[in-house]
Amino acid sequence: MAKKDTPASIVENETSPHYCTMVNVPPVQLPPDVSGMRSHMIVMTRKKWANGTKLKYYFYNGSTDGSPANWKGTTTQKNVVKDAFAAWKNLGIGLEFGETTDRNEAEIRIGFLPGDGSWSYVGRDVIDLVPSPDERTMNFGWDITHEMDTAIHEIGHTLGAPHEHQNPFAGIVWDEEAVYASLAQPPNSWSRETTFHNIIRKLSPTEVEGSTHDPNSVMHYPFGPGMIKEPAEFRNGINPAGGLSAKDKEFVRKFYPPLVAADYIEMKVSQSQVLDIKAGQQKNFVFKPLTSRKYKIETFGAMDTVMVLFERTAGGEVYLSGDDDSGTDFNSKINIRLIKGREYIVRLRLYYAEREGSGSVMVY
Repeated sequence: MAKKDTPASIVENETSPHYCTMVNVPPVQLPPDVSGMRSHMIVMTRKKWANGTKLKYYFYNGSTDGSPANWKGTTTQKNVVKDAFAAWKNLGIGLEFGETTDRNEAEIRIGFLPGDGSWSYVGRDVIDLVPSPDERTMNFGWDITHEMDTAIHEIGHTLGAPHEHQNPFAGIVWDEEAVYASLAQPPNSWSRETTFHNIIRKLSPTEVEGSTHDPNSVMHYPFGPGMIKEPAEFRNGINPAGGLSAKDKEFVRKFYPPLVAADYIEMKVSQSQVLDIKAGQQKNFVFKPLTSRKYKIETFGAMDTVMVLFERTAGGEVYLSGDDDSGTDFNSKINIRLIKGREYIVRLRLYYAEREGSGSVMVY
């Protein structure tokens, strides 16, 4: 998505700015008996990361890593992306970001293939759907040297944010043929199917946090006159202010609030920890085994959760295992050998529970 206040983002004689292309992935399929608020909370939350995770990003270099040469970006473009990660982190969120030179360690793998559009998988899809280190999870298909918001936008997708102009609560009524005609022209040159998927298609209400539309979101495309019929205030176009809006900041701080030492609860063998949190919230635990052996870390109760286990090392947290029981009749469970004297972190996010405080977690 091109930055609204960057002149280079709209090329003279072109009918529209460069637009981000959403990756088309299969919709979430839940069992028929999973519906209502339970379904809403699972679909809205399941692509979000466990808060406190350090997401590592990798730039393909096209020379020594065996990737195509045209995946390599310039130093300036890579610095724009690094600054965009910093823009999100500087909001004080609990997530961490760090560059790695080993693509096998990276959750986020970035290419700069010209003409392939700018895109990113959404949230945890980058690991659930793109497991190969030889595949990109994010691409920048045009020169983003002067387009910080393009990089912020794509990282927003990686954090789990969808396109705001597809918010079903926006009330936007498109002049569909005008939209198709505009996006068929350069620089996007999209098919009708691509335009529908990225613009006209409404998101399911279950995918959207909140019920209000934010036309200033960094996740919102700018639109020129004549593309929107209703509301009347948008007939002359929508031009986001640029940068992260107040609601963008509210979204990311809700799912990824800052973490401090006091947020970590000590786990002890065979002592149940009540999950007295609301849907969408997270608890963090620290466990220091007194004996090296195989342990079970398990949730109990009628609830949907995702649980992730890390080892805390001098170089940072290392992912060991995880389990997501959302939409099932099972509970999250990790069976793993842990070593005496080491420190482990358990991060558990609640999707939904029949009632607050009705579940628990235990190591035994």
